Amino acid sequence: MAEQQGPLAGYTVGVTAERRADDFITALERRGATVRHAPTIRIVPLADDDQLRAATDAVIAEPIDIAVMTTGQGFRGWVAAARGWDVGDALLRRFDAARVIVRGPKAKGAVRGEDLTEEWSAPEETNAEVLDYLLARGVAGLRIAVQLHGSPLPEFVGALTDAGASVVEAQPYRWLQPVDVAAVVRLVDAAIAGDVDALAFTSAPAAANLLTLADEHGRREPLLAAMRERVLCACVGPVTAAPLVEQDVPVVQPERQRLGALVKLIASELPAHRRVG
Repeated sequence: MAEQQGPLAGYTVGVTAERRADDFITALERRGATVRHAPTIRIVPLADDDQLRAATDAVIAEPIDIAVMTTGQGFRGWVAAARGWDVGDALLRRFDAARVIVRGPKAKGAVRGEDLTEEWSAPEETNAEVLDYLLARGVAGLRIAVQLHGSPLPEFVGALTDAGASVVEAQPYRWLQPVDVAAVVRLVDAAIAGDVDALAFTSAPAAANLLTLADEHGRREPLLAAMRERVLCACVGPVTAAPLVEQDVPVVQPERQRLGALVKLIASELPAHRRVG
């Protein structure tokens, strides 16, 4: 068997993602890494969900002034579900007549894929920027459709409502507990024991739920100690990093919030991080 080659040869990286995990793992292994995969959440499509259907019907029933799209996957999932209910064209007509605001390039690409044009895209790809943009221009009396990602956004929606908007929330998928919690606990134990050199995160819920599951199994403080002192924690962007930063965990992030950029960052940062540690 050939010896591993590449900048990550001899290093072990823990991957917590479910979506696009195969691509991520393959890219890391090509650079020589040993990968331990333990999804900390699972994404459940809601094509048959009554709440999503109700939100879709509410958007179609009356004109909307603004449509906020937070993720490309969520937007495509919503449209696909609507098409399954034979109301896809009606939903897209409502979006086409509204001002479309997107959180970043992925949502922008999905929107343009349906021949829609966005009014504005958040430069740093954060919900906070979107909220600031809307509030600065005034939303009183407006009807706004908000495509949520995997979990509710009570502060975002609440701020719009407090400013006088009427908000319809649509959640095309949601994050639930992982199928294999034991695998996550094993990853946590490996990180604590020094058998994992880096942990990679591609979503805030995945980062937050790693800590939650560690806490539920009596390992939160040892895990945090390992993450603060020795394990390189690499996050795809600031939103993903937030649950770790709140716990004083040092993180590294690529300039571009993309999976390929995250792989390159790990390949460049981990050897130096290990030498320093």
